[in-house]
Amino acid sequence: MHKKKKAIIIGNGKAPKMKELEFFIREGFSFIVAADGGANTAFKLGVIPDIIIGDFDSIKEDVLKYFSDKTEIKQIKRQFDTDIEKGIKFLIRKKFTDAVLLGASGNRLDHTFCNIGNILKYKGKINIHLFHEKTIATVYEKSVRLKTKVGETISIYGVDDKTFISTKGLKYPVKNETLPFGVRGGTSNEAVADEVLIEISGGKVIVMREFSLLRKNALLRFI
Repeated sequence: MHKKKKAIIIGNGKAPKMKELEFFIREGFSFIVAADGGANTAFKLGVIPDIIIGDFDSIKEDVLKYFSDKTEIKQIKRQFDTDIEKGIKFLIRKKFTDAVLLGASGNRLDHTFCNIGNILKYKGKINIHLFHEKTIATVYEKSVRLKTKVGETISIYGVDDKTFISTKGLKYPVKNETLPFGVRGGTSNEAVADEVLIEISGGKVIVMREFSLLRKNALLRFI
């Protein structure tokens, strides 16, 4: 089996708690990318990232100076990509298989939407999880069996009306149906078994799960 190569990208949104960051590091997300202003968050948390990348319009001058002799600094001025995307593309070039985005939501709704778009956009090149407080979102484009616990809240969102979804193990089953965003949602479904099957045909699906349950039951590796 191909060994996963996993990283964390810290953005300039609502900062994660140190215990959350430490949890992902223990789970093997050991390489840390600070995306521009995400370096300010790393500085506050007392964490030295492996690389700081971005156009540097958000990183504080004293933070940049502090990290200048402690980590790799990569300034990319082009504006075609967000700083998070610059980090994602760096990880793809370095052949990382998985990444979790921290501090990539919260402060601005447009940034949150953008990063939901990013986990969709780069699926197939890297598997990205978007973490925000109580929830972790992952994109799937093939059928998947999720290890879970009875009672877990699981939300499923399709992208268009060409992606067909069927489920087993959920309180409200979906049977070869579409859940196009903005038309029909799959918010707050509930696991009724220790395994949930999601069959996907013709596109990508966003699945949102309870972070506290995944952490408590050591299920992060099954997302």
